[in-house]
Amino acid sequence: MAETFPRHLLIPFAGRGSPACRAALPTLRLPNLETLLLRLTLADTDTQDESTRSPPHERALARELGITADDGCIPWAALEARRLGIAAASDTEGWGVVTLCNWQVGIDDVVLGDPSAIEIDAGESATLLEAARPFFEEDGIALHPSPVPGRWLARARIFDGLATASIDRAVGWPISQWSPLAEAARPLRRLQNEMQMLLYTQRVNDDRAARGVPPINSFWLSGTGALAAQPLPSAACETTVSEALRVAAIRDDGVGWAAAWQALDAGDIASLLADYTRGADVSLTLCGDRAAQRYTVQQRGLSRWARSLFDRKRAAEVLESL
Repeated sequence: MAETFPRHLLIPFAGRGSPACRAALPTLRLPNLETLLLRLTLADTDTQDESTRSPPHERALARELGITADDGCIPWAALEARRLGIAAASDTEGWGVVTLCNWQVGIDDVVLGDPSAIEIDAGESATLLEAARPFFEEDGIALHPSPVPGRWLARARIFDGLATASIDRAVGWPISQWSPLAEAARPLRRLQNEMQMLLYTQRVNDDRAARGVPPINSFWLSGTGALAAQPLPSAACETTVSEALRVAAIRDDGVGWAAAWQALDAGDIASLLADYTRGADVSLTLCGDRAAQRYTVQQRGLSRWARSLFDRKRAAEVLESL
C-alpha cells in the first residue's frame, strides 16, 4: 500500500503591503478560507521585517525541506541542480540562479522589471546562454540551462556564503536596494556590466524590439548557496506551493490579486477544506511580506467548534497581519 503524507498548501503573497493590494483586502470574500481557519489552529509564526533577502514563503519552504541557511543563502540553485542531475550528490560547491531580466532605467534609479513579463522563449534563452558563457567562465562560473527559459543555473565557489536577494523581493524596486554589497560580489557587478554591453549588441534584442517586447539587458542572481554532501532533503508532508497570487502581487494589481484570491478560495482552498472534512491531516501556510503563519489540525470535535465561535476572524484580518 502506498505511503500517504499529510497534505500541506503553502501560499506565497497571501498578504501584500503594496498600495493597490492592500486597498483590495477589505473587498475579499473568502468563505472557504475563513471556514478552514476556524477548523485549524495556528501552530507556528515566522515574522521578520521586509528587509530580509529571503521572503517568508522561501523561509517556510526551506524549513519544510529541512534546510537551514542564513538570510539570502537558501541554496535553491544547488537543490535544483542536484534534482536535475547536473550536480552530483557529492557536489558541495556553491550554485546560483541567473535570471535574465529587463532593468528599467529611470531618472534617479534603475528598477528591476518582472522577469515573467519579458516573454523569452527557449531558443532565445539558448542563444543568449552561449553568448554569455565565455564571460562567465572568465570568472570561474560554469553556466547550465534549466527547464525554464531565461533562467540558468551557475556553479562557482563564489556563490557559497554569498547572500543574495530573492527575485520576489527585488522586482519593482531599485537595483541598488537589493544588489549584493559584499566584497566577494565585486566580480559579479563587473560581470553584470559586461553582460549589459553584450546584450545590447545581440540580435535577439533586435528581434524582440520588432515584436514589441522588453529588451533583455541584464540578469539577477539569487538562490545562492551550497548543499551538504548528503541525500536530497525531502519534505515530511506533501507540500503544494501555489503560484496563483504571485504575478498580480508583484505588479501591485489589486483587482487581479483579489480575483486570483477568489479563484484560489474556490479551488485549492476548497479542496483542502474538503480533505479536512473527510478526516485527512492537512495544514496551510499563509505568507506575506513580513510573516508566514502555519495552521494545522490540532483538535477536532465539539470543543474545537465551540471555541471557534469565539476565535472567529475575517480572512482579511489574518491576511493583513502577514
